[in-house]
Order: sequence, then structure tokens, then C-alpha cells
Amino acid sequence: MSWQVASFAGLMLVLVLGFAWYERSKPNARVIALVAGLAALAVAGRLVLAPVPNVVGTTDVALLTGYALGGPPGFAVGALAAPISNIWLGQGPWTVWQMGGWGLAGLAGAGLALVSGRRLGRLGLACACAAMALVYGAILDLSVMVTYGGEQSLDRYLALSARGVPFNIAHALGNFAIAFAAGPALVAMIERYRTRLGFRWHPAGVLPVAFAALVLAGASAPADRAEAAGPASARAWLEGARESSGGYAATPGSRPSPQMTGWAMLGLEAAGRNPLDVGPRGATPVDYLREQAGRIRSVNELELAILALEGAGVNSSRFGGHDLPGILQGQQSADGSWSRQVNVTSYAILALRAAGNSGIGAAATWLRSAQNTDGGWGFGPSQSSDPDSTGAAMQGLAAAGARVPDSAVAYLRRTQRREGGWGLNETGVTNSQSTAWAIQGLVAARVDPALIERRGRSGTDYLASRQRSDGSYAYNSASSQTPVWVTSQAILAVAREALPVEPVGRGSNGLPDPDVEAGAGPPPETAPGDDSSGDDNERRDGARRHNGEKKDDNKGSRRKPKRAPAPARDAADVLADETAAVAPSDEAGDGGSGSKAPLLAGIGAIVLIGAGGAIYYRRM
Repeated sequence: MSWQVASFAGLMLVLVLGFAWYERSKPNARVIALVAGLAALAVAGRLVLAPVPNVVGTTDVALLTGYALGGPPGFAVGALAAPISNIWLGQGPWTVWQMGGWGLAGLAGAGLALVSGRRLGRLGLACACAAMALVYGAILDLSVMVTYGGEQSLDRYLALSARGVPFNIAHALGNFAIAFAAGPALVAMIERYRTRLGFRWHPAGVLPVAFAALVLAGASAPADRAEAAGPASARAWLEGARESSGGYAATPGSRPSPQMTGWAMLGLEAAGRNPLDVGPRGATPVDYLREQAGRIRSVNELELAILALEGAGVNSSRFGGHDLPGILQGQQSADGSWSRQVNVTSYAILALRAAGNSGIGAAATWLRSAQNTDGGWGFGPSQSSDPDSTGAAMQGLAAAGARVPDSAVAYLRRTQRREGGWGLNETGVTNSQSTAWAIQGLVAARVDPALIERRGRSGTDYLASRQRSDGSYAYNSASSQTPVWVTSQAILAVAREALPVEPVGRGSNGLPDPDVEAGAGPPPETAPGDDSSGDDNERRDGARRHNGEKKDDNKGSRRKPKRAPAPARDAADVLADETAAVAPSDEAGDGGSGSKAPLLAGIGAIVLIGAGGAIYYRRM
């Protein structure tokens, strides 16, 4: 057997085993769809940059897929990108080597996630992608020696590799620039998709299920529903889902995280339970966050930790030796946003308001400017509106003291689904989490969510239909995924609590007063961007004045106003005044360049690499 035949046989065996591993992982339809979409992105990352010698985005996409989703999907995305893109660029003996190299990139991303705990920052991801480009180049250099025959020796391989050094460096620098500019955003989007849309079926025998259905239908189902109804039983379930460390995981029994612990604490607080009273001393959710305080650095974790701690009456500015609000403010971009993302910026406003910080005017101004003409908000400026982002932005504006636009309420009214709830987007599957965010947005606008109906069903009706007999809430009619996360957010909506949650007294078990009175009517239908319904605005502003400060029924709890004390003022006036007071001066340093500077730097680096590569290529 020749060297060429042996190498090709070994490579094909590796590819077959890789795809077999992917199939044995039994990916569900949602993961398959995600892998297909990412493979298409990897192909585009190669075809679009084809005019620039050896600068491709495929290595980045494969590695980041493995980093976010694991080994099998990462391998599949990388291995599929080569033969598909070569339909346009040309097939040949090099295709299988490219499949192996990019499949290895996906596996390397999975290994990197395992070692780092998925905590790499922008620079770490960029360096990893650059290093993988050099590994990929070394594999393709070997393919040249093997494929075209001749002496098979280390000296010849090194000689061939030396000729390819400029191209491999261009590949590495291009990967670094692309990952530095877009890596964290891509990982965040993939992880959000994975967490929100993944679920696991729990099989059961047919006869037990049929027998249980008959028994429940006969007598106990109404009793179970009555027992499970409302946030009280959900609170009991949530207390029981606490891990031994005091923290919470998205699914009980999994590894807890500060983010899920923050959500669970907010759910408990909305149901009238102080997290300091949950669990033995030293193993409460607050104790878990204190132990993790030095590792809480991402914006999402900081926002949820601040909101949850302040809701428990704990000072987040002096927590475990760390000033969490100060760290959060240090990550604000110069334009007032956080990473130019609507949800992230909205929750930053909520967190800083809960902590008593006043410097949120610039963020609120940016948030109002990001509203789309249809009345809603998207993931970022000029992106398609969705109920999740709209509900978050409505809470952020209300917490900043600005009037929530009537057009935002009208948007939620238009996008409500026939089940009464909302989906991830205007055409997505109705689910409990999106419904909860929309309800909280309505509550922030001082509108009773029970009055926003589609076919006689409201968002609160939809959530009631999703509550299970054990008190938890299901994600939708077909899935009970991530029950801690879903239940925590559902409790906030059912209790009609917009963020930030007011501090809950120790030893309290009663449900707090809702943030909106029953019967607070929605505004009439308005055209997108039209907020001129004067009589309705006066009624809503009056409701704000009436409910501006709730009665303190919890002795010893530390209360903060959830919204600015003068809500009758126009949003533009409030934002203009506060922005003028806190806007950073030009001499104040960079103030955090946000995502714009890395993006511009990445584009500039790609242009320079392309120009240098083209000059080198023409001289050869």
C-alpha cells in the first residue's frame, strides 16, 4: 500500500467516525437546523472572502460552533463547509483534507470550551482562532506533500511549509480580525438559541401514561390545577429546585450558574420570598453569588446579580469585596449602550436603577433611539422587532423615568398570538418566556396585561395554561425545557412585577402588591411612532402617580422608588435633562469603546491583510 493510499484511507476513516459520532449524538430537529445554518455561514465566510488570498471565515465559524455547541455539531459544520464551498471553488483531492482540517477546528472549539468553562473573552477567542488557522495550514501543507508524491520526509515537508508561511500568516491574521470583531456576538447568539430552543423528551410506558390520564381526568386534575395555580406553588417548586451549593441551574441537577441563580432569586422575590430565607445558612442563593462574586464579569451576569441582590436587600456595591454596579458601568460604551444590544442595555438600566445609581440618562436616550418605526425593538438598532426585546426596552425606559411609548403597547397588541401569548419573534412558536417579557413590558407601561387579549385569551391566561401540577411552568405546549429559567420569568409576569423588584423583607411569605392595578386600560390603537393620544396618556400618567410608591408591608426592608418620581414629564425632557447631567466629556478618556471599535479594527485589519496578500500574490 502506497503512502498516498494509506493517508487517504486514514483520513476518510476519521471523517466517517466523525459523522458517525454526530449521528450517534441524536441531534434534535432544532440542532440540525442550527448546524445547517452555521454550515451555510461557514461556506459564505469562504466564498465572500475568496478574492482575498487565504483569508477565510470558515475556520472561525467551525471553531466557535464547537465552542458553543460541542464537538459533534462543531465537527459537522467544519466538515460540511469544505465540499459545499468547493462546488464553486473546485473539488479535488484537497477537499477531504479541508474537511478534516475544519472538522478538527470544530473539535478544538469544543475542547477549548471544556478547558475554559466557556469563559474566554474577545481576545482569547481571537487568539484561539488565529492558532487554529496555523494548525489548519500545517495540515494542508502536509496534504500537498502526500497528494503530489515525491519524497515523503520531514525536510521536504518543512520546505513546502516555508513556501506557505505568508499564506498561513494571512489566514491567521484574518481569523484573528474576524473573531475579534464578531466572535463574542456569534457565540452569544448560538448559546441563546441552544438554551432557549433545546429540550429533552422523557420517555414513559404507554400503559402508565394512559392509566394516569384516566385517573387525572376523573377527579384529581381539577384539584391539582387549583393547587398549582399562581405564583405561590411556583415559588414552592423553585425553592425545592435549589442546588446544595445554594445556586440554581437552568435544569435541576445540572451545574448551577450565577445567571440562573439571579433569575431564580428574582422569581422568589416577585413571589414574596427573600432568597436569604431559602436554604440553610451558608447555602442560600445569596451565599452562592458571594462565592462566585470574583468570577461575575459578563454584562448579563452582572445585571442579574445586581437586580437579584438589591431585591433581597443586599448592597451590590459592596458584595464580596466587589462593586458590581461599578464594574457594570465600566463596560458601558461611549454611545450610552452596552454592546449596542437592546436587551443588554435595558437590563443595565434596570440594574443600575435598582442599585440607586443615577447615571442612566445616556443609556435611556440610546434605547429610545433604537425603537423601530413599527413601535417595537429588535436585538439591536434597525433589526427586526421582537416581543422579548420590546418588553425589555419598555421596562428600561420606565425605570429611567421616561414615558413608555403607546406605539410599543400597540406593537405588543399586534404581535399577540391566538393562544394569548407571544413568541420569540412575530412568527415564532408561542412560549412562556417571551410571554413573560411582553407582560412585564405592559406592566411597566401601566397597562393591565389581562386586558390585552387575542380571541378572548390574554398573556396571563396563556401562562396559567402552561403551569404544571408541580407548580413549575412549561416552556410551551410541547416542551418543559429549562424549567428553573422558565418558571422564574413566569413568576415575575404572573405576579405583575416589572423590574427592578422592590426589596422583600426577611421572613415574608405574602405576595407583594402588583405593579399595575387591575383594569388599567391599554391605550387605543396608534400608528407606529405616534404617541399623541393625550387623554390616554393623562390616564396612564395618573396611574403612575397613584402607584409611584407602594406601601411598605415588610418591616426592615430597604425600599427604593422603582421609577422616577415625576412620570408625567415627557420622555424627551427627562432623557435630555439626565443626559446633560451625566454625558461624558471628550477629555474623559475612551469611556469604553463598546463593539464599534473592535468591529472597525477588524474590518481595517482584513483590508490591510487583503492588500498585503494581493501584493505578495502578484509578485510570485
